[in-house]
Amino acid sequence: MPEHVKVNLEVNGRSEASYVEPRKTLADSLREDCALTGTHLGCEHGVCGACTVLLDGRAVRSCLVFAVQANGRAVTTVEGLAGADGVLGPVQEAFRAEHGLQCGFCTPGFLVSVTAFLAEHPDPTDEEIRAGLSGNLCRCTGYQGIVAAVRELAKAKS
Repeated sequence: MPEHVKVNLEVNGRSEASYVEPRKTLADSLREDCALTGTHLGCEHGVCGACTVLLDGRAVRSCLVFAVQANGRAVTTVEGLAGADGVLGPVQEAFRAEHGLQCGFCTPGFLVSVTAFLAEHPDPTDEEIRAGLSGNLCRCTGYQGIVAAVRELAKAKS
């Protein structure tokens, strides 16, 4: 097995190439090779959702995906949700407006998960929102602000 493998990714619309060990996770590659530290590592077992990114538009736990598995694919991180000028994107702004964050550790995973969730469920009920985000854990907010943010985003889109 080769010591390092070349991985080409499209990350937030930019081409990124790096040489990685085959066992390096996508989360670690994003943080270390692409200098995108918004993707947080919590449990490193795919349980907490803090490391969620979009891989070809689908929400995945980047701690469970090897960087080599993402070769040639498009990755969107929390940094990619903001505008090119750094202005908050709609999901980020809704979380800010509805107080959907406190310490912020889980927030990147929630923001990315909400982006994917709303793409598939444009008009969800509160129950569907809670079920859709059940793979993301927050120890601070009590989830009310997060659900309110998603509800407001859905209203704004309809």
